[in-house]
Amino acid sequence: MMLVFISGPEIFVVILVIVMLFGAKKIPELAQGLGKGMKEFKKATEDIKKEIKDESDIINNIKDFKDDISKKL
Repeated sequence: MMLVFISGPEIFVVILVIVMLFGAKKIPELAQGLGKGMKEFKKATEDIKKEIKDESDIINNIKDFKDDISKKL
């Protein structure tokens, strides 16, 4: 994964600051929590996409039904 605005030395500084703030023992817990958060965010995003698709399918079905009725009249 390429980070556009962060170069190698900047990543090193960020990691160093994280180690200094939280300590080496807390980093796995932080990474695990971050991973869980990202997983939940991704799931929520997929759920929202599914809801939007379902709603658009319902709207399309209603339009088709309306067109069928208009043709029969």
